[in-house]
Amino acid sequence: MKSLRVVVRHYGGPEVLEIVEEDAPHPASGELRVRTIAAGVSFAELLMREGIHPEKTILPFTPGWDIVGIVDEAGEGASHSMVGKMVAALPVHGGYAQFICLPEDELTPVPTGVDPAEAVSLVLNYVTAYQMMHRLGHASPGQRVLIHGAAGGVGTALLQLGRLAGLEMYGTASLAAHQIVSDLGATPIDYERADFVKEIHRLTNDGVDVVFDGVGKANVWRSFRTLRPGGRVIAYGFTSFLQKGQLAEGLRYRLRGILRPAWYAVRAFVSPGRRRILPYSIQYLKRWKLAWFRDDLGALLELLHDGKIKPMVAERMPLTEARRAQELLGQGGVKGKLVLMAASR
Repeated sequence: MKSLRVVVRHYGGPEVLEIVEEDAPHPASGELRVRTIAAGVSFAELLMREGIHPEKTILPFTPGWDIVGIVDEAGEGASHSMVGKMVAALPVHGGYAQFICLPEDELTPVPTGVDPAEAVSLVLNYVTAYQMMHRLGHASPGQRVLIHGAAGGVGTALLQLGRLAGLEMYGTASLAAHQIVSDLGATPIDYERADFVKEIHRLTNDGVDVVFDGVGKANVWRSFRTLRPGGRVIAYGFTSFLQKGQLAEGLRYRLRGILRPAWYAVRAFVSPGRRRILPYSIQYLKRWKLAWFRDDLGALLELLHDGKIKPMVAERMPLTEARRAQELLGQGGVKGKLVLMAASR
């Protein structure tokens, strides 16, 4: 049986994404083969394509952090009872393919009746939001939070989960996305026309308890300046690395962008007020605490099944349009989650 897969043979812009047709893989011992239905498109994949993501890969590789699909073959020692069931997984790479083989313990069952495109939106974006909010941020009802990129995939996840948690929320977004932010229960701040640090202090007087910062670079320290005593900035991304889908500068820029938040974390530690800057990485936490990841994803899938959360799917695109999907995400302004639909032939 033939299948399609996206391959990156050398680092660069969206043009390096190549579609190949090959024989479908077969699962090794302890693995299950998943026929992919939906694969998410994430900013991390753009950084990996450029060769600047902390999660290193060996060329050639297939992008794709998050997938939902149907188990269609079991390897030796794997559970044959899983065949035919819909599952979700965070393989970190390999998701842009019609078939992927993964260890059985990497797969989380998806409740029946759930939209695969909405389910895949949970795997990376919502688990990231949930773990930052509850496992690192320890959010409690009535706390104030600032969410950067509030109309994006992780941003809208944070807004929905924050509303369930009873948080007072503020979100930076372009003016065109303010209605989305408002509809999800937050006060929007136009980061293009206003200084969000001044706006937060104007709106709250003494600042916020938690900031979720996926921008990186100097934005992390500006976020720190919005904190009230005892507050935390949770830094989880580097959207500042790319401009219009391309790497903004060279190696010096990349190193500075990665090291600067670490310096800010040290600087925050010695600053008064018990305020902190904490890093978050979904893949490192998953490797350290796989049970947490599966529990959190399972809880989110139940919330989706029960209609308590509703992921915003920006667009559903064929797997063969992976290049265009990454171009759109790199240009900015995508509202919600881009999803590649990988129907097998």
